[in-house]
Amino acid sequence: MPKKILIILSDAKSYPLKTPTGTTPQQTGFFLMELAKPLTKLLESSHEITFSSPKGLKPEPDPNSESLLAFAGNFYERQRENELIERMRRENGFSSPRPFGSINDAELDSFDGVFIPGGHAPLTDLGNDKELGRVLWHFHEKGKPTAVICHGPYAFLSTGEVSDRGFAYTGYRITCWSDAEEKFMETVMGGEIPKVESKLREAGAKMVEGVSTKVGWITVDREVVSGANPMAAGALGEKFLEMLGE
Repeated sequence: MPKKILIILSDAKSYPLKTPTGTTPQQTGFFLMELAKPLTKLLESSHEITFSSPKGLKPEPDPNSESLLAFAGNFYERQRENELIERMRRENGFSSPRPFGSINDAELDSFDGVFIPGGHAPLTDLGNDKELGRVLWHFHEKGKPTAVICHGPYAFLSTGEVSDRGFAYTGYRITCWSDAEEKFMETVMGGEIPKVESKLREAGAKMVEGVSTKVGWITVDREVVSGANPMAAGALGEKFLEMLGE
């Protein structure tokens, strides 16, 4: 049976890069492959998709995620995924996501799962959003399938912003964009970037990282499936579908 899936997006178009001379905003957005591959699998299974973000602003892809380098030179794969996003803009409200605050607790009951793609954008506006914290607490308490990838797990920190509730995912095994991967990016960018892995570990999660996670392995713990980088997008989508069917 078709299920209702909530996809969480960031409104951010930049993230902070701390340099010796100050903080410089770097252009970002959702990471195309990390959104498109799981989304393709969800649509092929006829699931109903609702997009949501903090303020309902038009989402944009991270420019780096649209490069041929990101697709290992596969022009046709990049074209297919860009066409999917354009189709979502035309048919599925992608250009005007539902603000988190517009989805009340009663409506949340109608959703069967939630998915949060990566890109550096979540570092800016998802980790401290109380409304998102309320949304994620719902999926956590109901044990509904929850898929996160790369920088997407940073959104889990929002659960700690809900009064007197604490961090919802204490003790969970989670895989994300690792500190080691971020430090490599810092070398390239010439500045300091917030670390997803460290922040989640400090909050109480049990972070899973290693060589296998760098090449597409995913981690499953209770209702949460997580992956480290774009290489995990396909496996993450498949496992999320399996969990939705259980």
